[in-house]
Amino acid sequence: MATVELRFSALPEHVRTARLVAAAVARRAGVDEAVLDEVRLAVGEACTRAVGLHQSNGISAPVQVTLIEEEKLFSIEVGDEAPGSVPGGAAPGAASGGSDAETEEDEMGLAVISGLVDDVEVTAGEHGGLIRMSWPTTPPAVALS
Repeated sequence: MATVELRFSALPEHVRTARLVAAAVARRAGVDEAVLDEVRLAVGEACTRAVGLHQSNGISAPVQVTLIEEEKLFSIEVGDEAPGSVPGGAAPGAASGGSDAETEEDEMGLAVISGLVDDVEVTAGEHGGLIRMSWPTTPPAVALS
């Protein structure tokens, strides 16, 4: 099992880098070429969501992306440190002003991810949230001599 970990400051300009790294590692892991655009888009949505949660909650910790290559599965985990960061559960102590628009945007991002990825899991707790997305891989073709 190979793992690549990426941490970046919660700034929108770093989301593109995370997308590019995810696509490159997914390609190397054996994710089908036809699915790579979906990987890129899903990672972009998940990272944009995490950046937004960090910025709106004043969190200076980096966004964490973990790319995991297993035997027949490639997974990406995008973690944030925003408490209670699942739609419908506002962060403790969060002001109600403007939160409807943020909640709607958050739900839209998660809907996009769910439309792009068949195997997605969203969890959250008091120490942050995690979006885990998985895609099947195919073993590399063996060259015959």
